[in-house]
Amino acid sequence: MSDGAISDETFHFPITSEIDLHTFRPSEVSSLLREYIKECRKKNILSIRIIHGKGTGALREGVHKLLDQLSDEVDSYTLGNETTGGWGATVASLKKLSKQ
Repeated sequence: MSDGAISDETFHFPITSEIDLHTFRPSEVSSLLREYIKECRKKNILSIRIIHGKGTGALREGVHKLLDQLSDEVDSYTLGNETTGGWGATVASLKKLSKQ
């Protein structure tokens, strides 16, 4: 679209055990993370790493608040360690989808 109009196209990203939030606008993070967790659970990816960066801590706090709200889907989470990104990343354990 060369006229500068916003496209309604949906972009598909491969679902892996890691998501880097640096490339997304803050207003997109909540819905993106909800969808990402849903897709990970569908693919039985139950251990994920969410890269939010260190910065001011606002994004990290927002991620943790959202994970708290998703207690039906998220089993637990913790800040990364020296090999998983330190306090610039959060490692979460997701609950397995129940068979219906």
